Amino acid sequence: MDLDTLLARVRGLADAALTLLPGLVLGLLVLGLAWLLAGAVRAAIARAVGLRAASPGVALVLGRIGSGLTILVGIFVGAAIAFPSINAADLFSVLGIGGVAIGFAFRDILQNALAGILLLLTHPFRLGDQIKVGEFEGTVEDIQVRATTIRTYDNRRAVIPNSDLFSGKVLVNTAYDKRRLAIRFGISQDDDIAEAKRAILGAALGVEGVLTEPAPAVRVAELGDTAVQLDLLLWIDPPRRVEAREVIDRVLVRAKPVLAATVELRQAAAQ
Repeated sequence: MDLDTLLARVRGLADAALTLLPGLVLGLLVLGLAWLLAGAVRAAIARAVGLRAASPGVALVLGRIGSGLTILVGIFVGAAIAFPSINAADLFSVLGIGGVAIGFAFRDILQNALAGILLLLTHPFRLGDQIKVGEFEGTVEDIQVRATTIRTYDNRRAVIPNSDLFSGKVLVNTAYDKRRLAIRFGISQDDDIAEAKRAILGAALGVEGVLTEPAPAVRVAELGDTAVQLDLLLWIDPPRRVEAREVIDRVLVRAKPVLAATVELRQAAAQ
């Protein structure tokens, strides 16, 4: 190949590049505008959903979907401007083939993403709820595209795939305003059950955090060979973990001397 031929090819490539350059620049500008517009769309959707008193999670997922679609449209328009020879049919064909390939390659990711969207739209639980999933229990911090993050009570982060949450069993401890607690007490077979019930119930009444409506109650849970198990059933509001632990602590601290006095009275009467 002689020098003149080489120079001619270089000039031809330079002319082609200069021909494409304005379209490329304009296409990049369109993509940049779409990126900026996506942020505005996300904010507008979040504001509109918030006006309808929907949960923050719904506003979050709808905002992400709206911004993603805006960027996708910007990519299509930018590609059509930068490469005029490519028509819309070609773009959709490539998108269809690529979508099938991506679907097979990232099936689990897409499944978790769809489960996350459904969780936010159906809201079996919300951000800030305290839930139990298998061996994990804590407060819901975020529902992301792939997984939901939970802050456990000992201040660790549990990352749970959304598909497990959507199809599995989830216990929502803060789904309702009130929560019932059961505190078990054991008494001897020789102790008076009715007297023990009155002592336990009296210890629970007036304890800070114990609701009077519904009223506390004591029920016989089990008649063992050596002991009788009694359950103190009481209600608290709010139903969060910290309040439950504090109420249980107060009741146990107050019930111990009352039960001890009851047993001493029975022994004195027996003598």
